[in-house]
Amino acid sequence: MVAAAAAAVATAALLTPTAAQAAVTLPPTHAKFDYQIGGAYTPPAGVQVVTRDRTASPAAGVYNICYVNAFQVQPGEQSQWPSDLLLRDAQGNLVIDEDWGEALLDIRTTDKQNRVAAKVNGWIDGCATKGYKAIEPDNYDSYERSKNLISTSQARAYLKLLATHAHSKNLAIAQKNTVDLASYRTSVGLDFAVAEECGQYEECGDYVDAFGNNVIVIEYTNGGRTKACSGFGSTLSIVQRDVDVRPAGTSGYVRKTC
Repeated sequence: MVAAAAAAVATAALLTPTAAQAAVTLPPTHAKFDYQIGGAYTPPAGVQVVTRDRTASPAAGVYNICYVNAFQVQPGEQSQWPSDLLLRDAQGNLVIDEDWGEALLDIRTTDKQNRVAAKVNGWIDGCATKGYKAIEPDNYDSYERSKNLISTSQARAYLKLLATHAHSKNLAIAQKNTVDLASYRTSVGLDFAVAEECGQYEECGDYVDAFGNNVIVIEYTNGGRTKACSGFGSTLSIVQRDVDVRPAGTSGYVRKTC
């Protein structure tokens, strides 16, 4: 009896992540998509899926994905984080993503992973309260910019904390970029992929291998969009946006599809 009970508990533990993931609703595949993390606006006609920043409200009548910067700090928000949760090199200098001017978060220990996740999970709670259906946690690949201070296993362990929490709120969670880690999607608990420039860099097929057609593609060049549409235009959600993802009606706004 004891052995049977222990086996039942073990089986339940194994099934729990699957059950949690089964409770979420994934974005529709091959849907018209709009990427609005640079500012919200009325989605173009026919759009079925929209990503917006966590500070924005969801768009009416569509599937909404909530963007959170989960591995780095938005410019101007460093003071909102404890100093010891900002990644520093051996000289004590902040490790910065120079392209976007964002400090990396320190997720090198289990304690720090839990503390960072506690804050980000609060944002995820806010997304759920607002009515979003999924989470897009950005900068999973920040280990590549960490001066070899953060390992891929640390990144995966931290993201698993976010995935588990998102599922507890009945939210799906995306793998954002980082195709090299796509083979870990099941162990981390990721439901679909959001891939920037997979057409440009000929990576879309690798995402499909891991996620099937549950892949959303954002391109920033005509060439990248052409390649993505040529190979996957009949199966994946594909959009081209300007690199600053400006709102419609502002100078520099670009939105094209297949």
